[in-house]
Amino acid sequence: MNVTNFLKHHYRHFNAAALIDAAEGYNKHLAEGGKMMITLAGAMSTAEMGIQLAELIRQDKVQIISCTGANLEEDIFNLVAHDFYERVPHYRDLSAADEQALLERHLNRVTDTCIPEEEAMRRLEHSVLKFWEQADKAGERYFPHEFFYQILRSGELEQYYQIDPKDSWMLAAAEKNLPIVCPGWEDSTLGNIYAGHVISGDIKNVHTVRTGIEYMMYLAEWYTQNATEESTVGFFQIGGGIAGDFPICVVPMLHQDLQRTGVPLWGYFCQISDSTTSYGSYSGAVPNEKITWGKLGQHTPKFIIESDATIVAPLIFAMVLGQ
Repeated sequence: MNVTNFLKHHYRHFNAAALIDAAEGYNKHLAEGGKMMITLAGAMSTAEMGIQLAELIRQDKVQIISCTGANLEEDIFNLVAHDFYERVPHYRDLSAADEQALLERHLNRVTDTCIPEEEAMRRLEHSVLKFWEQADKAGERYFPHEFFYQILRSGELEQYYQIDPKDSWMLAAAEKNLPIVCPGWEDSTLGNIYAGHVISGDIKNVHTVRTGIEYMMYLAEWYTQNATEESTVGFFQIGGGIAGDFPICVVPMLHQDLQRTGVPLWGYFCQISDSTTSYGSYSGAVPNEKITWGKLGQHTPKFIIESDATIVAPLIFAMVLGQ
């Protein structure tokens, strides 16, 4: 029995049924000519979501991605330093002294997974700094994801690859030249490193890396060109936070601030969330709340799965990939 048949037979109620509905809605949206945005919050790259996300990209089942700076860089960290990662399955039992010991070994913990500073972060810094400096000296400016595309296409990291390249979603995205929006990039390891190099004078123009406002302008033009009544853009949100909150606002901005009232609303919406609405959490808000903000319509297909994205997303992706 393949994954799709297993899920359809066993996943019949509650969050399980919502998973099936969301996956079938995703497939229906694409089959009708729609496009899809996937948003990545949390530590989905460190959770190795790239194994399936890369295949979605290759099969043209996602047309644009919005992600945090952490997800942008952590896929490449995993690509070049996977063998040096350490898993800590007993992370709930760690004492403060245990955590200090990890720090002294230069291991940065994300739940049960430790990212090695030297082999991952500093290795990538060594490469990206050259590209930042070259652009800075030439008076050129690029988005964070464009700098990563340049590095990956140059081939200079290939000697360090420690996973099958087909499992890196950033490599797949670079090969497709996939549009990416990375709001709040400065809230990432390399964003901090970039700030340090500007402060130290290695980078003269702080705007050599293009900004979040420019990302919104980029997204506004992409959405205007790609969203039509015949081919709407769907929104598949993994987790919450800025990766989802930032791009979904492009529609009311286009309508209310630019008067592009002919641009359609998002044509599909799904969120995998473990956030709680009653806490005032925007990330936990039910999809209908977005109607009041001019993001979704009364009849937009809407799905919410209140569960762990690391469990749910791979199952939905399997169904979308026909596995």
